[in-house]
Amino acid sequence: MGFTILSAEISHETNTFNIRPTDLQAFRDRYLLDGPSAVGAKGHTNTELAGLLDVGRAHDWDVAHVISAAAGPGGRVTQAAFETLLAPLLEAAGRGGWDGVFLILHGAMVIEAHDDGEGEILRRLRAVVGPDLPVAVTLDPHANVTRAMCDLAQILVSFTTYPHVDIRATGRRTAELLHRTMAGDIHPRTYRAHRPMLEEANGGRTDIGPMIDRHAMARAFEARKGVYAISINAAFPCADIPELGPTVLVTGEGESADLRSIAEELADDIWDHRHEALNSYLTPQEAAEAARRWHPGGGCLIIADYADNPGSGAYGDATALLTALLDAGVKEACFGPLIDAEAAATLQDVPLGATVELSIGGKTAPEFGGGPLEVTGTVLWRGEGRVVGDGPILGGQERSFGKTAVLRVAGIDVLIVSIAHQMLDLQQFRAFGIDPEEKAVVALKSMQHFRAAFTPIAGRIIVCDTGALCTTQYDRLPYVHVTRPVFPLDMDGEAD
Repeated sequence: MGFTILSAEISHETNTFNIRPTDLQAFRDRYLLDGPSAVGAKGHTNTELAGLLDVGRAHDWDVAHVISAAAGPGGRVTQAAFETLLAPLLEAAGRGGWDGVFLILHGAMVIEAHDDGEGEILRRLRAVVGPDLPVAVTLDPHANVTRAMCDLAQILVSFTTYPHVDIRATGRRTAELLHRTMAGDIHPRTYRAHRPMLEEANGGRTDIGPMIDRHAMARAFEARKGVYAISINAAFPCADIPELGPTVLVTGEGESADLRSIAEELADDIWDHRHEALNSYLTPQEAAEAARRWHPGGGCLIIADYADNPGSGAYGDATALLTALLDAGVKEACFGPLIDAEAAATLQDVPLGATVELSIGGKTAPEFGGGPLEVTGTVLWRGEGRVVGDGPILGGQERSFGKTAVLRVAGIDVLIVSIAHQMLDLQQFRAFGIDPEEKAVVALKSMQHFRAAFTPIAGRIIVCDTGALCTTQYDRLPYVHVTRPVFPLDMDGEAD
């Protein structure tokens, strides 16, 4: 038997502008699994845990995975939920006998008592296992990586793709570095460079734009002796915390000025390209007019409501785009998900094929993306919103929308759900009788992840900013705690 590894997953991306706290039920709604259940559910999918287990089998490790917990992006994690999720990790750590620890984190968790949720996890862990035990951490590239995180873990490695299609590969890569560290072959630490921006100009897109060359530079640097992993983090701008902003992490051998210079060079490139935005954000009316004029021949028109992305902690109930589509008379379309648990519950008792009048969406914060919309529609589907994905990101993984219904309103099939998820897999429509390939127009709530599954069926993709909670109109958001000056709130600010 090889090394003995303690592992845990505690993941959340916290939108501090969201007024709804993230409690334990929010984790149950996505997944809250004990170790054996997590291994059974996630051990062969595109997950960090699967990557860890791949390496564990190759090296004959004894892996003790104690918890997998993730909630959909939302408001600050309650202290009670945080303590409950952290307890299995600390209890197992206290038993001792570990050669290393592997943590699956997001990097943008904010809890009630701490702005740096991951830093607090690592502080609590170090208090139990001591300062020297090898600790490896996987991160989402939308992490707001803090100094404390780099001080408390020797190895931090982020996904290299957005949409995130290399999650399992990142787990493998990180676990291999942990193995080499435990074997004494390497003695890594992680250096951090940061720039005073709310986020990288294009949110970290890796399908086009400057991040392609940036990652090519990173891979070239990794060919140098003593450079083990370079992570480029675009940041998560919806967290109003002091250490907000894009970072470059270089995990390498011991003390090295060269590692610091690599991190700074890549961070400078992020700063130098701060004005080069790739997306053109249409208003809801402009997007609806494009939909009205669309004549599909080589695919559907995809309209992404960027600002109301549940995957970044928006409420997912903004109605501005749906209103504009209806006003423009758009037909042969679908729209989803619209998160409205009240409307979804009401529709559960309505016979299929019946016509109903009700209010949908816009109930949480009408000032962000539009208020409730009064509609008349036909019920096409209702029931429990279970989905098993088959796309590049969600393939083989199960998600639940909770109580779900499909309401056809004037030629638009509206997917109304109870539990917030962004749209990133075709099955999130197909499971409820909507085939997006048969639609002329597909309007969905997502920023970038949808591209992995929806690009192959698209004739054109456009992006809409409805003014919802994840708007790129940053001056509409009440930033208080972020360190100033910061770009673009203070225009050019000052680089470190």
